[in-house]
Amino acid sequence: MKKFVLSLTVLFSLNFMYAQDIMLPAPRKDGGKPLMEVLSNRRSLREISDTPLSEQTLSDLLWAAAGVNRPDGRRTAPTAMNMQEIDIYVYTAEAVYLYLPQEHILKHLLTGDFRAETVRQPFAQQAPVLLLYVANYERMKRLDQQGKDFYGATDTGFISQNVYLFCAQEGLNTVVLGMIDRDAAKNRLGFDGKAQLGQPVGYLKHH
Repeated sequence: MKKFVLSLTVLFSLNFMYAQDIMLPAPRKDGGKPLMEVLSNRRSLREISDTPLSEQTLSDLLWAAAGVNRPDGRRTAPTAMNMQEIDIYVYTAEAVYLYLPQEHILKHLLTGDFRAETVRQPFAQQAPVLLLYVANYERMKRLDQQGKDFYGATDTGFISQNVYLFCAQEGLNTVVLGMIDRDAAKNRLGFDGKAQLGQPVGYLKHH
């Protein structure tokens, strides 16, 4: 009985720990490799280990993707009419978070591993970080559906390329995924919009 109570205590403690928002450390904005070298090293690579990323690396990754880089709140990736309509959901083995660029935090949404229901490729289901880019229709009300589809796809591409370049600099592997279960993601997360692309990120998997 004592072991059972202890197990429950540990379980609840873990759930409590995983259910917290993550205050990311300040991103490192200096240094890095020359741009031309990074462009030369950009690759789509599927060999990704399940080794977790550090909070600092995750912080730098998300800031590079679509973080705030000016006092007026504008981002590292452009968006049409500065709508800033692309939300980045961050899947890990423990939980799903929403990246909030203005506060530079990860807002906890769900506890649990939902990678396998969102992406079909086994290597992506094991990646320590899976980014899901979602066009938020609440910020695109001025557009018709054709405009939402066009700009949602275009603006996602800018963010995805930022991630590619960051990974090329940091020695991380990544690949953009069009084969995702958009309905499963929408049903699970309940957003008003469209899941555009997935992008797993992680270290090289050694065979």
